Amino acid sequence: MLKFYYHPLSPISRRVWIALLEKKLTFESIIVDPQDREQFQPEFLQLNPFHHIPVIVDDGLRIIESLAILDYLETKYPEVSLLPSNPETLAKVRMVQMVTCGELVSQVPPLIIESEDSAKLAKAKRNIKRVMSFFSELLGDDIYFGGEQFTVGDIVAGNAVISISKLGFDLSSFSNIDAWNQRLQAREVWQKTQPSQEKLDGWAEFIRQWLKK
Repeated sequence: MLKFYYHPLSPISRRVWIALLEKKLTFESIIVDPQDREQFQPEFLQLNPFHHIPVIVDDGLRIIESLAILDYLETKYPEVSLLPSNPETLAKVRMVQMVTCGELVSQVPPLIIESEDSAKLAKAKRNIKRVMSFFSELLGDDIYFGGEQFTVGDIVAGNAVISISKLGFDLSSFSNIDAWNQRLQAREVWQKTQPSQEKLDGWAEFIRQWLKK
Protein backbone atom coordinates (compact mmCIF):
# COMPACT_ATOMS: atom_id res chain seq x y z
CA MET A 1 0.00 0.00 0.00
CA LEU A 2 1.14 3.53 -0.76
CA LYS A 3 2.53 5.23 2.36
CA PHE A 4 2.11 8.98 2.83
CA TYR A 5 4.31 10.83 5.32
CA TYR A 6 2.89 14.27 6.08
CA HIS A 7 1.38 16.66 8.59
CA PRO A 8 -2.23 17.81 8.10
CA LEU A 9 -1.42 21.46 8.91
CA SER A 10 1.47 21.73 6.48
CA PRO A 11 0.27 23.55 3.32
CA ILE A 12 2.84 21.72 1.21
CA SER A 13 1.78 18.35 2.62
CA ARG A 14 -1.82 19.29 1.93
CA ARG A 15 -1.05 19.53 -1.80
CA VAL A 16 -0.40 15.80 -1.90
CA TRP A 17 -3.08 14.90 0.66
CA ILE A 18 -5.80 16.61 -1.38
CA ALA A 19 -4.56 15.02 -4.63
CA LEU A 20 -4.61 11.54 -3.06
CA LEU A 21 -8.17 12.06 -1.86
CA GLU A 22 -9.38 13.64 -5.10
CA LYS A 23 -7.96 10.64 -6.97
CA LYS A 24 -9.70 8.33 -4.48
CA LEU A 25 -6.50 6.40 -3.84
CA THR A 26 -5.98 4.03 -0.93
CA PHE A 27 -3.00 4.97 1.22
CA GLU A 28 -1.55 4.66 4.71
CA SER A 29 -1.26 7.99 6.53
CA ILE A 30 1.86 8.48 8.64
CA ILE A 31 1.95 11.80 10.48
CA VAL A 32 5.37 13.42 10.93
CA ASP A 33 5.03 16.25 13.45
CA PRO A 34 7.54 19.12 12.99
CA GLN A 35 6.54 20.50 16.37
CA ASP A 36 8.06 17.37 17.92
CA ARG A 37 10.98 17.46 15.46
CA GLU A 38 9.97 14.05 14.15
CA GLN A 39 11.36 14.93 10.73
CA PHE A 40 14.85 14.74 12.25
CA GLN A 41 14.46 11.19 13.53
CA PRO A 42 16.90 8.70 11.90
CA GLU A 43 14.12 6.60 10.36
CA PHE A 44 12.63 9.61 8.59
CA LEU A 45 16.02 10.95 7.50
CA GLN A 46 16.52 7.66 5.68
CA LEU A 47 13.49 8.60 3.59
CA ASN A 48 14.36 12.27 3.15
CA PRO A 49 17.85 13.45 4.16
CA PHE A 50 16.60 17.04 3.75
CA HIS A 51 14.07 16.44 6.59
CA HIS A 52 11.05 17.81 4.73
CA ILE A 53 7.50 16.55 4.39
CA PRO A 54 5.71 15.24 2.42
CA VAL A 55 7.17 11.93 1.28
CA ILE A 56 5.45 8.97 -0.35
CA VAL A 57 6.64 5.40 -0.70
CA ASP A 58 4.85 3.41 -3.40
CA ASP A 59 5.83 -0.10 -4.45
CA GLY A 60 9.21 0.47 -2.80
CA LEU A 61 9.78 3.76 -4.63
CA ARG A 62 10.52 6.71 -2.33
CA ILE A 63 9.58 10.14 -3.70
CA ILE A 64 10.25 13.50 -2.05
CA GLU A 65 9.19 17.04 -3.10
CA SER A 66 5.48 17.73 -3.50
CA LEU A 67 5.50 18.66 -7.19
CA ALA A 68 7.43 15.50 -8.09
CA ILE A 69 4.95 13.48 -6.05
CA LEU A 70 2.00 15.12 -7.83
CA ASP A 71 3.52 14.33 -11.23
CA TYR A 72 4.11 10.73 -10.20
CA LEU A 73 0.57 10.27 -8.94
CA GLU A 74 -0.88 11.77 -12.12
CA THR A 75 1.19 9.51 -14.36
CA LYS A 76 0.75 6.27 -12.41
CA TYR A 77 -2.87 6.80 -11.35
CA PRO A 78 -4.53 8.74 -14.20
CA GLU A 79 -8.05 7.42 -13.63
CA VAL A 80 -9.11 10.69 -11.99
CA SER A 81 -7.07 13.15 -13.99
CA LEU A 82 -5.78 16.32 -12.36
CA LEU A 83 -3.91 17.61 -15.42
CA PRO A 84 -5.44 18.93 -18.65
CA SER A 85 -4.39 17.45 -21.98
CA ASN A 86 -4.87 20.68 -23.94
CA PRO A 87 -1.43 22.32 -24.43
CA GLU A 88 -2.58 25.86 -23.67
CA THR A 89 -4.47 24.86 -20.54
CA LEU A 90 -1.60 22.65 -19.40
CA ALA A 91 0.78 25.61 -19.74
CA LYS A 92 -1.60 27.74 -17.67
CA VAL A 93 -1.78 25.12 -14.90
CA ARG A 94 2.02 24.72 -14.86
CA MET A 95 2.49 28.50 -14.68
CA VAL A 96 0.13 28.65 -11.70
CA GLN A 97 2.10 25.94 -9.93
CA MET A 98 5.46 27.56 -10.61
CA VAL A 99 4.41 31.10 -9.75
CA THR A 100 2.93 29.82 -6.50
CA CYS A 101 6.17 28.08 -5.55
CA GLY A 102 8.52 30.76 -6.88
CA GLU A 103 6.71 34.01 -6.10
CA LEU A 104 3.88 33.49 -3.61
CA VAL A 105 4.96 31.02 -0.92
CA SER A 106 7.92 33.19 0.10
CA GLN A 107 5.54 36.06 0.90
CA VAL A 108 3.72 34.09 3.62
CA PRO A 109 6.29 34.43 6.47
CA PRO A 110 5.98 38.25 6.66
CA LEU A 111 2.22 37.84 7.11
CA ILE A 112 2.96 35.71 10.17
CA ILE A 113 5.85 37.49 11.88
CA GLU A 114 5.84 41.15 10.84
CA SER A 115 3.96 43.96 12.61
CA GLU A 116 1.33 46.00 10.78
CA ASP A 117 3.69 48.96 10.33
CA SER A 118 6.53 46.82 8.99
CA ALA A 119 8.09 47.74 5.65
CA LYS A 120 8.68 44.04 5.01
CA LEU A 121 4.98 43.35 5.45
CA ALA A 122 4.06 46.16 3.06
CA LYS A 123 6.48 44.78 0.48
CA ALA A 124 5.09 41.26 0.89
CA LYS A 125 1.54 42.53 0.35
CA ARG A 126 2.63 44.34 -2.82
CA ASN A 127 4.20 41.15 -4.10
CA ILE A 128 1.08 39.15 -3.24
CA LYS A 129 -1.08 41.66 -5.11
CA ARG A 130 1.14 41.22 -8.18
CA VAL A 131 0.66 37.45 -8.01
CA MET A 132 -3.10 37.79 -7.46
CA SER A 133 -3.36 40.09 -10.47
CA PHE A 134 -1.57 37.51 -12.60
CA PHE A 135 -3.74 34.70 -11.28
CA SER A 136 -6.87 36.77 -11.87
CA GLU A 137 -5.85 37.32 -15.48
CA LEU A 138 -5.14 33.60 -16.00
CA LEU A 139 -8.38 32.48 -14.37
CA GLY A 140 -10.64 34.93 -16.18
CA ASP A 141 -14.21 33.68 -16.13
CA ASP A 142 -13.25 30.01 -15.76
CA ILE A 143 -14.28 27.88 -12.80
CA TYR A 144 -10.78 26.48 -12.28
CA PHE A 145 -7.37 27.09 -13.79
CA GLY A 146 -8.05 24.01 -15.89
CA GLY A 147 -11.30 25.52 -17.14
CA GLU A 148 -14.07 23.13 -16.12
CA GLN A 149 -11.47 20.68 -14.81
CA PHE A 150 -10.13 20.79 -11.25
CA THR A 151 -6.36 20.42 -11.47
CA VAL A 152 -3.10 20.30 -9.53
CA GLY A 153 -2.77 23.99 -10.33
CA ASP A 154 -5.85 24.65 -8.23
CA ILE A 155 -4.49 22.44 -5.47
CA VAL A 156 -1.06 24.07 -5.30
CA ALA A 157 -2.25 27.65 -5.67
CA GLY A 158 -5.34 27.05 -3.54
CA ASN A 159 -3.40 25.95 -0.49
CA ALA A 160 -1.29 29.10 -0.64
CA VAL A 161 -4.15 31.49 -1.39
CA ILE A 162 -6.34 30.07 1.35
CA SER A 163 -3.42 30.42 3.77
CA ILE A 164 -2.82 34.09 2.96
CA SER A 165 -6.53 34.86 3.15
CA LYS A 166 -6.72 33.28 6.61
CA LEU A 167 -3.65 35.32 7.58
CA GLY A 168 -5.48 38.53 6.78
CA PHE A 169 -4.82 39.28 3.11
CA ASP A 170 -8.00 40.70 1.58
CA LEU A 171 -8.99 39.04 -1.70
CA SER A 172 -12.01 41.27 -2.33
CA SER A 173 -10.15 43.33 -4.96
CA PHE A 174 -9.83 40.16 -7.04
CA SER A 175 -13.43 39.03 -7.28
CA ASN A 176 -12.83 36.00 -9.52
CA ILE A 177 -9.99 34.76 -7.28
CA ASP A 178 -12.13 35.30 -4.20
CA ALA A 179 -14.96 33.29 -5.78
CA TRP A 180 -12.50 30.58 -6.85
CA ASN A 181 -11.14 30.48 -3.30
CA GLN A 182 -14.63 29.96 -1.91
CA ARG A 183 -15.34 27.33 -4.58
CA LEU A 184 -12.28 25.34 -3.54
CA GLN A 185 -13.23 25.40 0.13
CA ALA A 186 -16.70 24.14 -0.75
CA ARG A 187 -15.32 20.98 -2.35
CA GLU A 188 -15.90 17.82 -0.31
CA VAL A 189 -12.20 16.93 -0.05
CA TRP A 190 -11.27 20.45 1.01
CA GLN A 191 -13.89 20.44 3.74
CA LYS A 192 -12.70 17.03 4.91
CA THR A 193 -9.11 18.21 5.23
CA GLN A 194 -9.65 21.81 6.38
CA PRO A 195 -8.28 22.36 9.91
CA SER A 196 -10.10 24.39 12.52
CA GLN A 197 -9.17 28.02 13.11
CA GLU A 198 -7.77 27.02 16.51
CA LYS A 199 -5.41 24.51 14.93
CA LEU A 200 -4.43 27.02 12.26
CA ASP A 201 -3.65 29.61 14.90
CA GLY A 202 -1.51 27.09 16.77
CA TRP A 203 0.37 26.19 13.59
CA ALA A 204 0.95 29.87 12.78
CA GLU A 205 2.38 30.40 16.26
CA PHE A 206 4.70 27.41 15.78
CA ILE A 207 5.89 28.84 12.45
CA ARG A 208 6.29 32.28 14.04
CA GLN A 209 8.57 30.89 16.75
CA TRP A 210 10.49 28.74 14.27
CA LEU A 211 11.14 31.70 11.94
CA LYS A 212 12.44 33.82 14.81
CA LYS A 213 15.12 31.26 15.76
